[in-house]
Amino acid sequence: MFIRKSSTHSYILGIIAISAAFMSGCISPKTKNKTATLLSTTDATQSQLMDEVNRFARVESLRAKMYLKFEDNSFAEFGSKEVYREADGEVVVQRPGKILLNVKVPVIKTDVAKMTSDGEKFRVAILLNNEDGKWKKFVMGTNDADYSKLQKDLSQSKDENGAIKQNVNAFANLRPQHFTDAMLVRPTDTEHVYTSSTTFQIEEDVTADKKSPLRKVNRGYYLLDEYAKLASGDLRITRRFWFDRVGGIRLARQQIFDKKGEIESDIMYGAEGNLTDTGQYNRLPLQVLVTRPQEKYAMRLTYQTPEDVKIGTKYPDSAFVLENSWGLQEVDLDKKLREVLAAKAPVPSPTASNSNSTSRFH
Repeated sequence: MFIRKSSTHSYILGIIAISAAFMSGCISPKTKNKTATLLSTTDATQSQLMDEVNRFARVESLRAKMYLKFEDNSFAEFGSKEVYREADGEVVVQRPGKILLNVKVPVIKTDVAKMTSDGEKFRVAILLNNEDGKWKKFVMGTNDADYSKLQKDLSQSKDENGAIKQNVNAFANLRPQHFTDAMLVRPTDTEHVYTSSTTFQIEEDVTADKKSPLRKVNRGYYLLDEYAKLASGDLRITRRFWFDRVGGIRLARQQIFDKKGEIESDIMYGAEGNLTDTGQYNRLPLQVLVTRPQEKYAMRLTYQTPEDVKIGTKYPDSAFVLENSWGLQEVDLDKKLREVLAAKAPVPSPTASNSNSTSRFH
Protein backbone atom coordinates (compact mmCIF):
# COMPACT_ATOMS: atom_id res chain seq x y z
CA MET A 1 0.00 0.00 0.00
CA PHE A 2 2.80 2.36 0.91
CA ILE A 3 4.69 1.65 -2.32
CA ARG A 4 1.58 2.17 -4.41
CA LYS A 5 0.87 5.57 -2.89
CA SER A 6 4.47 6.63 -3.47
CA SER A 7 4.24 5.66 -7.15
CA THR A 8 1.00 7.56 -7.60
CA HIS A 9 2.51 10.61 -5.89
CA SER A 10 5.57 10.50 -8.15
CA TYR A 11 3.33 10.12 -11.20
CA ILE A 12 1.30 13.20 -10.28
CA LEU A 13 4.44 15.25 -9.62
CA GLY A 14 5.78 14.21 -12.99
CA ILE A 15 2.63 15.34 -14.75
CA ILE A 16 2.75 18.69 -12.91
CA ALA A 17 6.41 19.20 -13.86
CA ILE A 18 5.81 18.36 -17.52
CA SER A 19 2.71 20.60 -17.62
CA ALA A 20 4.59 23.49 -16.05
CA ALA A 21 7.41 23.16 -18.55
CA PHE A 22 4.93 23.01 -21.43
CA MET A 23 2.91 25.97 -20.17
CA SER A 24 5.93 28.13 -19.55
CA GLY A 25 7.14 27.43 -23.03
CA CYS A 26 3.80 28.39 -24.55
CA ILE A 27 3.21 31.65 -22.69
CA SER A 28 6.75 32.99 -22.43
CA PRO A 29 6.92 36.36 -24.26
CA LYS A 30 8.99 36.47 -27.40
CA THR A 31 9.75 40.18 -26.85
CA LYS A 32 10.32 42.04 -23.61
CA ASN A 33 8.53 45.38 -23.19
CA LYS A 34 10.40 48.02 -21.24
CA THR A 35 8.55 49.91 -18.53
CA ALA A 36 9.30 53.27 -16.99
CA THR A 37 11.98 53.12 -14.31
CA LEU A 38 10.48 53.77 -10.89
CA LEU A 39 12.70 56.35 -9.21
CA SER A 40 13.32 56.24 -5.47
CA THR A 41 11.58 59.02 -3.56
CA THR A 42 12.27 61.25 -0.55
CA ASP A 43 9.74 61.62 2.25
CA ALA A 44 8.53 64.93 3.67
CA THR A 45 5.77 66.16 5.98
CA GLN A 46 3.09 68.67 5.01
CA SER A 47 4.78 71.19 7.30
CA GLN A 48 8.04 70.76 5.38
CA LEU A 49 6.24 71.31 2.07
CA MET A 50 4.71 74.53 3.37
CA ASP A 51 8.13 75.64 4.63
CA GLU A 52 9.50 75.14 1.10
CA VAL A 53 6.76 77.38 -0.35
CA ASN A 54 7.58 80.04 2.23
CA ARG A 55 11.29 79.75 1.39
CA PHE A 56 10.44 80.87 -2.14
CA ALA A 57 8.25 83.62 -0.69
CA ARG A 58 11.25 85.22 1.05
CA VAL A 59 11.88 87.09 -2.21
CA GLU A 60 10.01 90.40 -1.74
CA SER A 61 11.30 92.08 -4.90
CA LEU A 62 13.45 91.08 -7.85
CA ARG A 63 15.12 92.75 -10.80
CA ALA A 64 16.75 90.74 -13.57
CA LYS A 65 17.64 90.59 -17.25
CA MET A 66 16.03 87.58 -18.88
CA TYR A 67 15.60 85.72 -22.14
CA LEU A 68 11.93 85.55 -23.11
CA LYS A 69 10.49 82.83 -25.34
CA PHE A 70 6.86 83.10 -26.39
CA GLU A 71 4.62 80.26 -27.59
CA ASP A 72 1.22 80.88 -29.17
CA ASN A 73 -1.01 77.88 -28.41
CA SER A 74 -4.10 79.24 -30.16
CA PHE A 75 -4.15 76.19 -32.43
CA ALA A 76 -3.24 73.62 -29.78
CA GLU A 77 -6.58 71.87 -30.31
CA PHE A 78 -5.40 71.12 -33.85
CA GLY A 79 -2.08 69.74 -32.61
CA SER A 80 0.14 72.70 -33.49
CA LYS A 81 1.67 75.77 -31.88
CA GLU A 82 3.70 78.75 -33.03
CA VAL A 83 7.03 79.44 -31.31
CA TYR A 84 8.38 82.97 -31.64
CA ARG A 85 11.97 84.12 -31.73
CA GLU A 86 13.64 84.66 -28.37
CA ALA A 87 13.64 88.24 -27.06
CA ASP A 88 15.62 90.06 -24.40
CA GLY A 89 13.73 91.30 -21.38
CA GLU A 90 14.20 93.17 -18.13
CA VAL A 91 11.81 92.29 -15.31
CA VAL A 92 11.16 94.12 -12.04
CA VAL A 93 8.65 92.53 -9.66
CA GLN A 94 7.62 93.58 -6.15
CA ARG A 95 4.99 92.40 -3.70
CA PRO A 96 2.05 92.32 -3.52
CA GLY A 97 1.57 92.20 -7.31
CA LYS A 98 3.60 94.88 -9.04
CA ILE A 99 5.62 94.29 -12.19
CA LEU A 100 7.53 96.13 -14.91
CA LEU A 101 8.48 94.21 -18.04
CA ASN A 102 10.58 95.65 -20.85
CA VAL A 103 10.94 93.59 -24.05
CA LYS A 104 13.66 94.18 -26.67
CA VAL A 105 14.55 92.69 -30.05
CA PRO A 106 17.81 90.73 -29.70
CA VAL A 107 21.06 92.05 -31.20
CA ILE A 108 19.73 95.49 -32.22
CA LYS A 109 18.27 95.98 -28.71
CA THR A 110 15.26 97.93 -29.97
CA ASP A 111 12.31 98.18 -27.60
CA VAL A 112 9.35 96.00 -28.64
CA ALA A 113 7.08 96.66 -25.69
CA LYS A 114 6.96 97.96 -22.15
CA MET A 115 4.31 96.91 -19.68
CA THR A 116 3.44 97.49 -16.04
CA SER A 117 0.89 96.42 -13.45
CA ASP A 118 0.38 98.12 -10.08
CA GLY A 119 -1.61 95.18 -8.79
CA GLU A 120 -4.97 96.48 -10.01
CA LYS A 121 -4.45 98.14 -13.41
CA PHE A 122 -2.11 97.24 -16.27
CA ARG A 123 -0.62 99.30 -19.09
CA VAL A 124 1.10 98.00 -22.22
CA ALA A 125 3.00 100.15 -24.73
CA ILE A 126 3.70 98.61 -28.16
CA LEU A 127 6.69 100.60 -29.43
CA LEU A 128 7.69 99.09 -32.79
CA ASN A 129 5.81 100.17 -35.87
CA ASN A 130 5.06 99.16 -39.43
CA GLU A 131 4.64 101.35 -42.50
CA ASP A 132 0.96 102.20 -41.97
CA GLY A 133 1.43 102.85 -38.24
CA LYS A 134 -1.06 100.28 -36.97
CA TRP A 135 1.20 98.51 -34.49
CA LYS A 136 1.94 101.27 -32.05
CA LYS A 137 -0.58 101.26 -29.23
CA PHE A 138 -0.87 102.16 -25.57
CA VAL A 139 -3.25 99.63 -24.02
CA MET A 140 -4.83 100.13 -20.58
CA GLY A 141 -7.05 97.79 -18.58
CA THR A 142 -7.98 96.19 -15.27
CA ASN A 143 -6.27 93.02 -14.07
CA ASP A 144 -9.43 91.17 -13.04
CA ALA A 145 -11.54 92.15 -16.08
CA ASP A 146 -12.61 89.60 -18.69
CA TYR A 147 -11.85 90.95 -22.17
CA SER A 148 -12.66 87.76 -24.06
CA LYS A 149 -15.55 89.57 -25.79
CA LEU A 150 -13.15 92.02 -27.38
CA GLN A 151 -11.49 91.13 -30.65
CA LYS A 152 -7.74 91.43 -31.11
CA ASP A 153 -6.85 94.81 -32.61
CA LEU A 154 -3.43 94.21 -34.17
CA SER A 155 -2.71 94.77 -37.82
CA GLN A 156 -2.48 91.70 -40.04
CA SER A 157 -0.56 93.50 -42.79
CA LYS A 158 2.60 92.12 -44.35
CA ASP A 159 6.02 93.36 -43.30
CA GLU A 160 9.51 92.71 -44.59
CA ASN A 161 10.88 91.94 -41.14
CA GLY A 162 8.71 88.97 -40.19
CA ALA A 163 10.67 88.18 -37.01
CA ILE A 164 10.05 91.63 -35.52
CA LYS A 165 6.38 91.53 -36.54
CA GLN A 166 6.00 88.14 -34.83
CA ASN A 167 7.46 89.46 -31.61
CA VAL A 168 5.22 92.53 -31.71
CA ASN A 169 2.07 90.49 -32.27
CA ALA A 170 3.08 88.05 -29.54
CA PHE A 171 4.00 90.45 -26.77
CA ALA A 172 1.13 92.85 -27.50
CA ASN A 173 -1.32 90.31 -26.09
CA LEU A 174 0.60 89.56 -22.90
CA ARG A 175 -0.64 90.86 -19.58
CA PRO A 176 2.14 91.74 -17.10
CA GLN A 177 0.21 90.56 -14.03
CA HIS A 178 0.32 86.98 -15.32
CA PHE A 179 3.95 86.73 -14.21
CA THR A 180 3.83 88.19 -10.70
CA ASP A 181 2.66 85.03 -8.88
CA ALA A 182 5.05 82.96 -10.98
CA MET A 183 8.14 84.88 -9.91
CA LEU A 184 7.00 85.97 -6.44
CA VAL A 185 5.36 82.91 -4.91
CA ARG A 186 2.79 83.91 -2.30
CA PRO A 187 3.44 82.45 1.17
CA THR A 188 1.04 80.12 2.96
CA ASP A 189 -1.25 81.65 5.58
CA THR A 190 -3.90 80.82 8.18
CA GLU A 191 -6.75 82.12 5.98
CA HIS A 192 -6.56 79.03 3.76
CA VAL A 193 -6.86 75.28 4.31
CA TYR A 194 -4.03 73.01 3.13
CA THR A 195 -3.93 69.30 2.34
CA SER A 196 -1.14 67.08 0.99
CA SER A 197 -1.11 63.89 -1.07
CA THR A 198 1.19 61.94 -3.39
CA THR A 199 1.13 61.05 -7.07
CA PHE A 200 3.37 59.43 -9.67
CA GLN A 201 3.84 60.58 -13.25
CA ILE A 202 5.53 58.85 -16.19
CA GLU A 203 7.92 61.27 -17.87
CA GLU A 204 10.40 61.11 -20.74
CA ASP A 205 13.77 62.81 -20.61
CA VAL A 206 14.54 63.75 -24.21
CA THR A 207 18.11 64.67 -23.23
CA ALA A 208 18.88 61.08 -22.17
CA ASP A 209 20.11 58.44 -24.61
CA LYS A 210 17.28 56.56 -26.31
CA LYS A 211 18.59 53.25 -24.92
CA SER A 212 19.11 54.62 -21.42
CA PRO A 213 16.90 53.09 -18.68
CA LEU A 214 16.36 56.65 -17.47
CA ARG A 215 14.89 57.81 -20.78
CA LYS A 216 11.39 57.06 -19.45
CA VAL A 217 10.90 57.28 -15.70
CA ASN A 218 8.09 57.06 -13.18
CA ARG A 219 8.67 60.11 -10.95
CA GLY A 220 7.03 60.67 -7.60
CA TYR A 221 5.54 63.99 -6.49
CA TYR A 222 3.98 65.48 -3.40
CA LEU A 223 0.90 67.64 -4.01
CA LEU A 224 0.12 70.51 -1.65
CA ASP A 225 -3.37 71.92 -2.27
CA GLU A 226 -4.56 75.29 -0.97
CA TYR A 227 -8.28 75.99 -0.44
CA ALA A 228 -10.14 79.23 0.24
CA LYS A 229 -12.90 79.17 2.87
CA LEU A 230 -16.21 80.36 1.41
CA ALA A 231 -19.03 82.03 3.34
CA SER A 232 -21.23 79.02 2.56
CA GLY A 233 -18.82 76.77 4.42
CA ASP A 234 -17.54 75.16 1.21
CA LEU A 235 -13.92 75.12 0.10
CA ARG A 236 -12.60 76.33 -3.27
CA ILE A 237 -9.18 75.30 -4.56
CA THR A 238 -6.88 78.27 -5.23
CA ARG A 239 -3.41 76.80 -5.72
CA ARG A 240 -1.69 73.43 -6.15
CA PHE A 241 2.03 72.91 -5.63
CA TRP A 242 3.94 69.96 -7.11
CA PHE A 243 7.11 68.87 -5.29
CA ASP A 244 9.58 66.60 -7.07
CA ARG A 245 10.55 63.86 -4.55
CA VAL A 246 13.56 62.46 -6.42
CA GLY A 247 16.92 63.27 -4.82
CA GLY A 248 15.30 65.60 -2.30
CA ILE A 249 12.26 67.90 -2.26
CA ARG A 250 12.05 70.51 -5.03
CA LEU A 251 9.16 72.83 -5.93
CA ALA A 252 8.65 71.89 -9.58
CA ARG A 253 5.25 73.29 -10.45
CA GLN A 254 2.56 75.70 -9.27
CA GLN A 255 -0.99 75.73 -10.60
CA ILE A 256 -3.27 78.71 -9.89
CA PHE A 257 -7.04 78.27 -10.21
CA ASP A 258 -9.79 80.79 -10.95
CA LYS A 259 -13.12 81.08 -9.13
CA LYS A 260 -14.61 78.38 -11.36
CA GLY A 261 -11.90 75.89 -10.43
CA GLU A 262 -10.31 76.15 -13.88
CA ILE A 263 -6.53 76.39 -14.20
CA GLU A 264 -5.62 80.05 -14.69
CA SER A 265 -1.82 79.71 -14.66
CA ASP A 266 0.29 76.55 -14.94
CA ILE A 267 3.84 77.39 -13.87
CA MET A 268 6.81 75.05 -14.28
CA TYR A 269 10.05 75.71 -12.40
CA GLY A 270 13.33 74.60 -13.98
CA ALA A 271 16.63 73.49 -12.52
CA GLU A 272 17.68 75.24 -9.34
CA GLY A 273 20.66 77.52 -8.87
CA ASN A 274 21.84 80.58 -6.98
CA LEU A 275 20.42 84.05 -7.57
CA THR A 276 22.44 87.20 -6.71
CA ASP A 277 26.08 87.07 -5.61
CA THR A 278 25.22 87.30 -1.89
CA GLY A 279 24.88 83.58 -1.15
CA GLN A 280 21.50 84.24 0.52
CA TYR A 281 19.18 83.08 -2.28
CA ASN A 282 20.24 79.57 -3.19
CA ARG A 283 18.27 76.68 -4.71
CA LEU A 284 15.88 78.90 -6.65
CA PRO A 285 14.73 78.15 -10.22
CA LEU A 286 16.84 79.56 -13.04
CA GLN A 287 14.00 79.18 -15.53
CA VAL A 288 10.24 79.70 -15.24
CA LEU A 289 7.65 78.58 -17.79
CA VAL A 290 4.26 80.29 -17.46
CA THR A 291 1.37 78.71 -19.39
CA ARG A 292 -1.97 80.50 -19.61
CA PRO A 293 -4.38 77.88 -21.03
CA GLN A 294 -7.36 80.22 -21.21
CA GLU A 295 -5.41 82.87 -23.16
CA LYS A 296 -3.70 80.08 -25.14
CA TYR A 297 -0.10 81.19 -24.76
CA ALA A 298 3.04 80.31 -22.83
CA MET A 299 6.12 82.33 -21.91
CA ARG A 300 9.50 80.91 -20.90
CA LEU A 301 11.65 83.24 -18.77
CA THR A 302 15.33 82.37 -18.29
CA TYR A 303 17.79 84.42 -16.22
CA GLN A 304 20.64 85.71 -18.41
CA THR A 305 23.14 86.08 -15.55
CA PRO A 306 21.72 84.71 -12.28
CA GLU A 307 24.52 86.23 -10.19
CA ASP A 308 23.55 89.75 -11.35
CA VAL A 309 19.95 89.46 -10.16
CA LYS A 310 19.00 92.09 -7.56
CA ILE A 311 16.73 90.97 -4.71
CA GLY A 312 15.30 93.01 -1.82
CA THR A 313 15.36 96.54 -3.26
CA LYS A 314 12.28 98.67 -2.51
CA TYR A 315 10.97 100.39 -5.65
CA PRO A 316 8.56 103.37 -5.66
CA ASP A 317 4.95 102.80 -6.71
CA SER A 318 5.47 105.12 -9.68
CA ALA A 319 7.89 102.58 -11.19
CA PHE A 320 4.92 100.28 -11.87
CA VAL A 321 2.65 102.83 -13.58
CA LEU A 322 3.66 103.24 -17.22
CA GLU A 323 3.04 106.70 -18.68
CA ASN A 324 2.30 107.30 -22.37
CA SER A 325 5.34 109.51 -22.92
CA TRP A 326 5.51 108.46 -26.60
CA GLY A 327 2.12 109.94 -27.53
CA LEU A 328 0.85 106.54 -28.72
CA GLN A 329 -2.74 105.92 -29.72
CA GLU A 330 -4.48 104.90 -26.49
CA VAL A 331 -6.79 101.90 -26.22
CA ASP A 332 -8.87 101.77 -23.04
CA LEU A 333 -10.06 98.18 -22.81
CA ASP A 334 -12.49 98.94 -19.98
CA LYS A 335 -14.16 101.62 -22.10
CA LYS A 336 -14.29 99.34 -25.15
CA LEU A 337 -15.79 96.53 -23.06
CA ARG A 338 -18.52 98.83 -21.76
CA GLU A 339 -19.33 99.87 -25.33
CA VAL A 340 -19.52 96.25 -26.50
CA LEU A 341 -21.75 95.21 -23.62
CA ALA A 342 -24.00 98.26 -24.11
CA ALA A 343 -24.38 97.46 -27.82
CA LYS A 344 -25.42 93.88 -26.99
CA ALA A 345 -27.84 94.89 -24.24
CA PRO A 346 -31.52 94.18 -25.09
CA VAL A 347 -33.50 97.23 -26.24
CA PRO A 348 -36.96 97.66 -24.64
CA SER A 349 -39.77 97.08 -27.14
CA PRO A 350 -41.90 100.10 -28.17
CA THR A 351 -45.00 98.32 -26.89
CA ALA A 352 -43.54 97.87 -23.42
CA SER A 353 -42.33 101.47 -23.43
CA ASN A 354 -45.74 102.87 -24.44
CA SER A 355 -47.48 100.69 -21.89
CA ASN A 356 -45.27 102.00 -19.11
CA SER A 357 -45.85 105.60 -20.27
CA THR A 358 -49.61 105.14 -20.31
CA SER A 359 -49.66 103.68 -16.82
CA ARG A 360 -47.83 106.68 -15.43
CA PHE A 361 -50.41 109.12 -16.82
CA HIS A 362 -53.29 107.06 -15.45
